[in-house]
Amino acid sequence: MSSHSSEEPASDHAQKTEALPREAVAAPSLPQTLSGFRIGVTSDRRSEELIAAFQRRGAEVTHAPALRIASLTESVALQQETNAVIASAPDYVIITTAYGMRRWAEAAETYGVWPELYAALSNASILVRGPKARGAVRAAGLDDDGAAEDERTDTMLDMLLQKDLHGKTVAFQLHGMLNHRQVQRIEDAGASVCTVMPYTWTKPAEDSDLLKMINAVIDRQLDMVTFTAAPAVDAFLGVAQQYGKREELVDALQSDVLTAAVGAVTASPLADAGVEAIIPDRWRLGALIKKVCDHLESHHIVRAETAYGAMEIRGHQVRFPESSATPVRLPPAPLALLRELVMADGAVLSREELLDVLPHCDSERALEMLVSRLRKSLQVSSVVQTVVKRGYRLAV
Repeated sequence: MSSHSSEEPASDHAQKTEALPREAVAAPSLPQTLSGFRIGVTSDRRSEELIAAFQRRGAEVTHAPALRIASLTESVALQQETNAVIASAPDYVIITTAYGMRRWAEAAETYGVWPELYAALSNASILVRGPKARGAVRAAGLDDDGAAEDERTDTMLDMLLQKDLHGKTVAFQLHGMLNHRQVQRIEDAGASVCTVMPYTWTKPAEDSDLLKMINAVIDRQLDMVTFTAAPAVDAFLGVAQQYGKREELVDALQSDVLTAAVGAVTASPLADAGVEAIIPDRWRLGALIKKVCDHLESHHIVRAETAYGAMEIRGHQVRFPESSATPVRLPPAPLALLRELVMADGAVLSREELLDVLPHCDSERALEMLVSRLRKSLQVSSVVQTVVKRGYRLAV
């Protein structure tokens, strides 16, 4: 695993899912806890699982892989690396991901050297990054001698470096890219290192879908973006940098658009950019899905009792649950105005107060037009009241 990488990769397509009929939401079988929310998915492998989980709970999902994972099973380089491991008869083996272990075993079978690789691994002390990597090692008929408690490669290397490595050989299964710092740590302890890369990360053929998602974040058209591997975070921020949009993107992620990461290592590039991500206690896709659902439901549904009944803001969607009217989706500017009025809980907000807090609203005329847009959008327009010579309030 690279120093920026983390949990196992996940994902698959690169478009707005609402544009794909085959990805339309099926008949609801789960509580629609994410109804009204819009979520961006940046993963590649296992993305369908993530997308389906959010859609089944009512969310609208946009998908644009920041990086794609490419198996190197038929790679000549991987064959050479595998042969080198067999020839070196390693003393220690580091397995970082279940996906990598499975692809490596498949490749060895393809090359006709699995018995030789199995023998070499059997005679070595195997360290794994976590339970999933351990499961893949055991599925191959092997066993390990320890796992990192926090599922980090650096922690696994700390365990290895507690041993006397002088004159030893270490086989290191990489997580999609070569991390020179991690290899150097082992070599500095006196060991020789054989690296093996069963898969790698590649950029999508075009930046267009990812750029659309970046623009959607900047325009506050999404409520949350999810990440399942740190290299994808780096790519996401890197594309924004390439097009001169990084500052705007980070500003949106620090203020209005949430981020969720499958684990702390995945979240580290976000933290470096000053963005705090939501992270599940267990670094698993299922735990990420639950964390997203619980967090949005607990912290990002705004409810208000108005003179016209209960009103609910879910992401960009506004509805009156007791009414038969269809929920409406508000653009960011009218939504920001409505949120300010709701937070005031019936108190009058002066024009000056609103102009101070509303982005892209810089004159009383612009504010009047924004109020008009909001009223026209809502099912119950009179819920936004004008108080003559004073300002505006929510009718409660």
